[in-house]
Amino acid sequence: MALGTFSLICHPQTPAMGVKSVSVAWEARGDALMLRYRVDGAGGLVLPAPAAPERHDDLWKTTCFEMFLGQAGTTYREFNFSPSSRWATYAFADYREGGRDAEMTIAPAIVIRREGDAAICEVRLSRAILDGAVCAGLTAVIEEMGVDGKGGHKSYWALARGEGRPDFHKRSCFTLQLAAAEAP
Repeated sequence: MALGTFSLICHPQTPAMGVKSVSVAWEARGDALMLRYRVDGAGGLVLPAPAAPERHDDLWKTTCFEMFLGQAGTTYREFNFSPSSRWATYAFADYREGGRDAEMTIAPAIVIRREGDAAICEVRLSRAILDGAVCAGLTAVIEEMGVDGKGGHKSYWALARGEGRPDFHKRSCFTLQLAAAEAP
């Protein structure tokens, strides 16, 4: 069952340098949820070094792909997927409140590859993570080489952007409504 492919919007306060677009393909297959993040114009993309596929904090400090799952009320979960193969997940009771490590019974499988001038990060998750979710936000932190040849230039991409600085935790960014058929 495919939900679709979604284009992310670059926040105007953080324009990209060489990246032309970021999109996410969402597909539910059997007991798996597949996310495929595609970065076009990725020649200057900074990727973290490969690492053991384990839970790790602060992944958003460099290129990182993310998903937020909103539940009824104000609770939500945040998922971070690093091209290094590390991951993290957090549970919140309300906007940035009660943040704590959330359990993942099955760790995500994360693979990054290049296709010409594109970088593609595929994430395979247990479809069970959708249980109770009513909406989703798909986001990306993209780090590129600066004009000085060093990393550090970041742009922030999301399905929708709120007012002010980039903030993926705002419920207004969770614009993807999940159909009951997407739940396990």
